[in-house]
Amino acid sequence: MENGITDFRELNDREREYFKQDFGEIAKLLSVIRNSLITGNPVDLKGLELSNFIKYNPSETLTYITLFQSGQKFIRYGSKRNNFAATLNRDIEMLRKNKKFTQFDVSDENNCRIMLEYMTDRRKVDRNKLNQIYFNDDRFEIGINGLELKMGEKSYYYMPTDAVTLSHIGMNQVFQTLAKRSPIGKITDKISERLELLKSDKNAEFYLFKSRAFVSYKNTCIPLYRGNVLYDEFDVDILYDQLVSSVNWLIKNMYDDGRFLYYYDCCDDTRKDHEHPSRKDDNLYYNDLRHCGGIISLVRMYQLTSDKKYSAAAKKALDWSVSISREHDTKWGKGYYAFCNEKAKLGGTGVLLVAMMQYRISTGDPSYDGYIKGYARHLLSRICPSGEFMGYYIHPNYHDGEPLIVMTDSERKETFSFYYPGEALLGLALFANNFPDEILAAEVKKMSEKALDWIIDERPKIYSELFTKLPSDAWLMQAIEEWTKNEAFQKENYLKFVFDDARTMINKCYKRDDSPYIDYEGGYYYDLGDHFYPDGARSEGLVAAYYLAARLGWDILAQKILAACKLTAKCQFLLFNNEINSYSHKNPEKSVGAIRFKATRQWVRVDSIQHVSCFFARLYAALK
Repeated sequence: MENGITDFRELNDREREYFKQDFGEIAKLLSVIRNSLITGNPVDLKGLELSNFIKYNPSETLTYITLFQSGQKFIRYGSKRNNFAATLNRDIEMLRKNKKFTQFDVSDENNCRIMLEYMTDRRKVDRNKLNQIYFNDDRFEIGINGLELKMGEKSYYYMPTDAVTLSHIGMNQVFQTLAKRSPIGKITDKISERLELLKSDKNAEFYLFKSRAFVSYKNTCIPLYRGNVLYDEFDVDILYDQLVSSVNWLIKNMYDDGRFLYYYDCCDDTRKDHEHPSRKDDNLYYNDLRHCGGIISLVRMYQLTSDKKYSAAAKKALDWSVSISREHDTKWGKGYYAFCNEKAKLGGTGVLLVAMMQYRISTGDPSYDGYIKGYARHLLSRICPSGEFMGYYIHPNYHDGEPLIVMTDSERKETFSFYYPGEALLGLALFANNFPDEILAAEVKKMSEKALDWIIDERPKIYSELFTKLPSDAWLMQAIEEWTKNEAFQKENYLKFVFDDARTMINKCYKRDDSPYIDYEGGYYYDLGDHFYPDGARSEGLVAAYYLAARLGWDILAQKILAACKLTAKCQFLLFNNEINSYSHKNPEKSVGAIRFKATRQWVRVDSIQHVSCFFARLYAALK
């Protein structure tokens, strides 16, 4: 890689030209490989024009063939011989000898998919200089770079596509994989010991490389970028298709009791949450806030389509939230709060009120009105005289799990959440602007204004350590967007918060000139050099800033924000599981339609779908 960021546009434009080629010859090559896998006969490359794609070097062009099929763990083999045909024949020979080969129906191109990957740009590197921080010649970019570990005459490889097929994102996982594949893997099962042995081997050599990879899809060939489909331009049809498919995935994976499939590992076809690995299969972790986020996605889809399957699913999910609600007395009357995992979080009730109000506004269904008022009363009861929200009403580690009515300053700070106040304020804003109870609405407005003043003016002083270079309080941005529909709330400091955060997000978004890789464009970063963040949660705040600017008539700013929304949406396209890029998933029928956390991580959680789908829904509505 070139050291100067001024070269990125030119480098990536050349790469873009590569992907504009006709890959028909590679499709034919994959067909030839498939036929040899079926028959065992040597490959016949006569008549194939491969010179535009493969510059074969017998000493360096390591070539892998990998087989993928639903329900099976993929198998692969890599080699390098005197010529490309000999290399392919060796790979095919060894794959056919694999004891699992007969489990793959290689004759069925719709079922068994073939990936071809070969090494390019190999060079020796100093392991101690490898990094994921700087855009220099020692950067290891997950999914783009591979790493060769040479121990004596034997080499062990981490291919660029391993990042996707193994669901990796960090350098440690790369070294762990190499150590496991080397003789070190037979010495100890402990990861820490393996890494220490690898680090202490002074004779080990490392080579950084890239690769070209292609995967079959039916009778066609898909060139892969970072092991994925390459999205180089924003497309409103792609936006809408991914939105519809992802929300439909939520419905498809809904339980009878109204909960969603909370977590899904596409690689392993399991529901085990990486943050709660010790939970048993019959008692997996579930989060009520993210559940409500799923409801909001359903409501957003109903708003766009008027299809009652979305409102019906939202109501079913709301009924589960009602089932975990508890009541208590407040000075304004009966209050309700969400209680889950032995906790009553401010955000739990806040996002529930958001979901319930969005549902009521969209459907006109008044059946939850008693709960809506109860949730609003509870949220009001959590506002301190200063205007600060208390983060928890019940927490098992405080006051023996009893309601936290009076808290010390230290307890209040220990339980403060950066995001919960914004969630609560959005719920209260929707209530104040739309619920037919003028008396309670007046109290909500008065108390919420005090809370907004505190969070805008005082929170940065008291909780300065919680603020990051890349703004993250998209819930508060959405809350202010909603509150400012009332002219009395169009305060300069409220507007400044939203638009300052929006401008910072736009500035901390990779552009074409400073994107070292094609798919970085539109991704967020804290510091230039960070692995990119295709982040739907922040983008919800960004699109809220657009709606606010447009409503205020600030057209130039609104169009600037809208352009940024399209750019970051394009980056988020790559998180979507479709039939093409789900080749490595153990159960593609299950994973297709979901939205993942990260570019190479193959984890899905209800909020990874919610944030992106809600952002897409609002952006699509703005572009219609």
